[in-house]
Amino acid sequence: MLSILCGATEMRIGEMLGLEIDKHFADDFTTILVRQQAKGTKLTSDVKTKNAVRDIDIHPDVARQLREFIGDRSSGLVFVTRKGTPLNRSNIRNRILYPILKVLGAEKGGPHIFRRFRATWLRKQKCPEDLIRLWLGHGRASVTDLYVNIDNEKTWRRKEVERIGVGFTLPTSVVPNVPKRSRNNIVEIAA
Repeated sequence: MLSILCGATEMRIGEMLGLEIDKHFADDFTTILVRQQAKGTKLTSDVKTKNAVRDIDIHPDVARQLREFIGDRSSGLVFVTRKGTPLNRSNIRNRILYPILKVLGAEKGGPHIFRRFRATWLRKQKCPEDLIRLWLGHGRASVTDLYVNIDNEKTWRRKEVERIGVGFTLPTSVVPNVPKRSRNNIVEIAA
């Protein structure tokens, strides 16, 4: 789910790891409210820039999978260790991302490759630049941007996110296989 959400949004990895279920979602999980980030094992409202505080619209199919992934949890971090702390960025990069990229024969890259992918996808779909900057958390490019107020155009933004799509094929399910104990106390992966 982390990879899906990274690829389907424009979030920085620290912002993603700082998402709390009961605080950072609106509109039935179709809007992510970026208000903090994880730095190491701590959460902070000290985000990269003032523009990083934003609302990101996500595709309804991704929102459905996110709800499925969260399940019956009603609070806490979306992506969390057994200790209840944010996942470690280096572990994500070294243990998950690098091995996948190696299998694919792709160049090594950190979690920022998801932002680059999404920005490229948005441009290829002819997404308005104002909207790209809003979702990426970038500043205004010109004085004209001061007159444009797409922050309040939620209905239009939702139509755009549906039109644009995700840019990749979503898996049928994101519910993790949870180990279960057998009679011999040997861990088996649930089918």
